[in-house]
Amino acid sequence: MSKRLGFAAFAAVLLVAAPSYAAAPKTYQVTGPILSIDADTITVQKGSEKWQIARGSANVPADAKVGTKVTITYTMSATQVVVKQ
Repeated sequence: MSKRLGFAAFAAVLLVAAPSYAAAPKTYQVTGPILSIDADTITVQKGSEKWQIARGSANVPADAKVGTKVTITYTMSATQVVVKQ
């Protein structure tokens, strides 16, 4: 009976731990002054490039406005996948 209980406990630990091993999307950062900000996007200047990042569900602080230097953490996500033959 104790072997069965031990196996059940081991299986329960595996089920709980399994989601933590799933690969999360890699995160990236961009830092620079805000060039524009609206309900959908934030555009920042990084060197000589302008980076437009979708806001998604990001909580943008109220004091973030044009000219404010910010660091944006983001992930890349696919919007469409097309199979090429």
